Amino acid sequence: MNKVKQYLSYAAGAFGHDAFYATLSTYFMIFVTGQLFDTPDKAFNNQMIGWVTTMIVGIRLVEIIFDPIIGGIVDNTRTRWGKFKPWLIIAGLISSVLLVVIFTNFGGLATAHPMLYLVLFGIVFVTLDAFYSFKDIAFWSMLPALSLDSSTREKFGTVARFGSTLGQQGVQIVVVPLVMFFSITFTGVHTETRTGWFWFAVVIGVIAYLGALLTAVGTKEEDNIVRQNTEKVGLLEVFKVVGKNDQLMWQAISYIMFALAYVVTNSLLLYYFKYVMGADSKFYLVGIFTAIEGMIAVAIFPTLTKFLARRTIFFSGAVVMLAGYVLFMVAGNNLPVVLTAVTMFFMPYPIMFLVVLMTITDSVEYGQWKLGTRHESVTLAIRPLLDKLAGAFANGVVGFAAVVAGMTGSAKPSDITAQGLHLFKVFMFYGPMILIVISVLIYWRKVTLTETRHAEIVAELEERLQEK
Repeated sequence: MNKVKQYLSYAAGAFGHDAFYATLSTYFMIFVTGQLFDTPDKAFNNQMIGWVTTMIVGIRLVEIIFDPIIGGIVDNTRTRWGKFKPWLIIAGLISSVLLVVIFTNFGGLATAHPMLYLVLFGIVFVTLDAFYSFKDIAFWSMLPALSLDSSTREKFGTVARFGSTLGQQGVQIVVVPLVMFFSITFTGVHTETRTGWFWFAVVIGVIAYLGALLTAVGTKEEDNIVRQNTEKVGLLEVFKVVGKNDQLMWQAISYIMFALAYVVTNSLLLYYFKYVMGADSKFYLVGIFTAIEGMIAVAIFPTLTKFLARRTIFFSGAVVMLAGYVLFMVAGNNLPVVLTAVTMFFMPYPIMFLVVLMTITDSVEYGQWKLGTRHESVTLAIRPLLDKLAGAFANGVVGFAAVVAGMTGSAKPSDITAQGLHLFKVFMFYGPMILIVISVLIYWRKVTLTETRHAEIVAELEERLQEK
């Protein structure tokens, strides 16, 4: 199959996939805190926000157990279309439909019968999260199946990150205009409404599913002697495969710190524009700036890897991000300075993500070399699990931060107290900065699977398997 077609198809899937992820991990909580519970009873609103937030975090925490199992199920899938594509098509459809469902008040139950709403919401969210996990793991665990060569993998990873950057940052550009457009169109009200958020979710759900279909149709798994060295894995073996891959585990610990820091800050950006600056109508500029710099960052990644080791790239990116945080803390309401800080904070992220993605992908062969059998989806399930886990904790942080800072419902910038603003900055700036420092220290000291070491492992595997 033509490589360019495969690159474009994989990028299209990443575009829809990350648009979905951004909507679920970031903008759903904004819908919950700003629209879903906006009654005159502030105590009731805060209580329900707390319950929904707690349920989301709890459900995602349970995924620590089930995501590797889902990876094992995907690894054990045997169909004429391969092991990934059926999950993209089936799980992609179900998760997209349920995304739309959670952006409703369940026919008024959220306020009329809150306990019934919480029960139904829990059922829907568990189902949504389960099928999203199947799609997520199937999509990203395709990467080592598309090529054994690190250089080709970097190209697939780069175009995928290019697509996901456009998807994620594209949502930042269109979220406020789309919600306002649909609110005005369907209700005639010139402000955000639940109806506007519902139709925004419909648009994202459709885009996400179309991307999954394009990936399923336009990509092809590579068949070779190394990939044939697989066997079905049982429930207990799933956790052994993950636990005994020390490079995978150290990279996972480093990445969860980094991902949590990024997602928390990114999730609170709209709150900053809305409740601190009073400039939510300017939020689209963040999407435009980050989309442009994201494309630039992804485009230069292959060049960077020719001259710099991944470890150096990861460390340098973290330094730039921390400098962006420092600038952001003193930016106040100055829009140009805020946008400069956002640029410094975001620019390294796609590059650092690709470093992590390539290391985790290479740990498939490392695990095969160390354990004797190949487990693609079980290994690659770890990265999506960590992103969802970071998203879950971020949802909890955002919900809690919004309540303690007074940034809920129809609150205005003038309603935010000095103490509330200070607490908000603790969650948005100080905590994430500490997490990034810890992430870099772990990566620098414990992750030893370099590009050179991976090439040696692949050569040794090929020689070992040819002798059998």
